[in-house]
Amino acid sequence: MTISILGAGAFGTSLAIALAQKTAVTLWARNAEHAAEMQSDRINKRRLPNAPFPKDLKISSSIGEATKSKVILVAVPMQLLGGFLDENAQILAGKKLVACCKGIDRATSSGPIDLIITKVPTALAAVLTGPSFAVDIARGMPTALSIACADEALCTALQSQLSTPALRLYRTTDIVGAQLGGALKNVIAIACGAVMGAGLGESARAALMTRGFAEMNRFAMHFGAHPQTLAGLSGFGDLALTCTSASSRNYRYGLALGAGEQFDSATTVEGAATSLAVQSLSQTHQLDMPITLSIAAIAGGKSTVSIEIEHLLSRPLKEE
Repeated sequence: MTISILGAGAFGTSLAIALAQKTAVTLWARNAEHAAEMQSDRINKRRLPNAPFPKDLKISSSIGEATKSKVILVAVPMQLLGGFLDENAQILAGKKLVACCKGIDRATSSGPIDLIITKVPTALAAVLTGPSFAVDIARGMPTALSIACADEALCTALQSQLSTPALRLYRTTDIVGAQLGGALKNVIAIACGAVMGAGLGESARAALMTRGFAEMNRFAMHFGAHPQTLAGLSGFGDLALTCTSASSRNYRYGLALGAGEQFDSATTVEGAATSLAVQSLSQTHQLDMPITLSIAAIAGGKSTVSIEIEHLLSRPLKEE
């Protein structure tokens, strides 16, 4: 069996390093210069320094060559996934496509599996999600993720194919819960970073994590997710990691917001786009999502951290 990974960012590279320990892997980079650099240096200096490549990891900038594998991991940012699938729909037809991104597409209000199904109808779609940092996976540190697919047989096969001694996959057929857990936790991570950046303390962060988890459940269950999925790796597990570590881009973005500091605009912050997508959906479906709406207002430039903190603290008292 061969596996291809499309996208040479930090996460795609880390998966390529981990999986190349057990099978043949091709890592695709859109930029030919970047691909040549990685092939020569045997490391991804731009995205994941200090993580050398295994001997048999192949690097390519040819999309035709990289899509010869039957199992293809698509590791491109969520807001770019739709365009990537449109561009390569013909060559991806009939393949097993595993999305390795988290979020809700603003253009279509779709999760990654939903986008694959829409854009490449003949493909078999799955999503890989859960609490993980690229550097941990690349170093072979123990990590547990969720593999979600509507087809149980395919899900079981992917679980076996993509697991390694250090990378342990748990399967689920609840694709709604897996997609939304991975998307919504990024929004709450921004909020948690903001309160810490503003100097409001650990207790405030714990409160936001807890009430944020309630929002995640309320939203996801409205769309058919199972509560046990949100309590698992793709929900609570990812929430716990992302809301407590400066290794999280979304958390760091929140820290910068709370401290009134500039944040690198070149860094992908999926939670900001997701908050705006959820804002629209929550209004359409009349769902109470106060934390998410506050982050959407800040990310959209319509409010500030101090105003939204005051707004959340002045909400009516209620039963838990």
